[in-house]
Amino acid sequence: MNSPTTSIPDLAGLRKAVQEFQPNPRRLPFTNLKTVHDSIAKLRQQQVSYATIAELLRQHGVRSSRARVAEYGRIVLEGGKKRKQRKRAQIEPAAKPTPATPPATAVTSDVQPPPKEYSPFHSRGPHIANVKMMSPEEAKEFNDSLKPKPAAS
Repeated sequence: MNSPTTSIPDLAGLRKAVQEFQPNPRRLPFTNLKTVHDSIAKLRQQQVSYATIAELLRQHGVRSSRARVAEYGRIVLEGGKKRKQRKRAQIEPAAKPTPATPPATAVTSDVQPPPKEYSPFHSRGPHIANVKMMSPEEAKEFNDSLKPKPAAS
């Protein structure tokens, strides 16, 4: 078990270790590409693709991938320029059409006039009936419609 011992931290030794600490150079970003910065910059000015640049670097002994060279180009060469993003389509509110004015002369016909209310919401198909919200007559009619009809002989 742990015994309750009091230890005094060596703050001076910790400060010295922090000052002398050297990170692993392989963990620092772009250390191998910084040595060939001028070559990469010149090739990008000539509009050479990142895949071709990565292949040229591999042929000359610099280990890197196409994605890493592209990241180096975006962050270091272009100064952290963000990649282009697709613009989202803006949804415009549905414009309400102006109701047509009735003609000056009265037309007598059996044709129903169009509904006067315009709504931006349209039905998307059949809906499930909620029997609890129906009147008793409607609920009885609905339940009767669900019963199988007797077969004709």
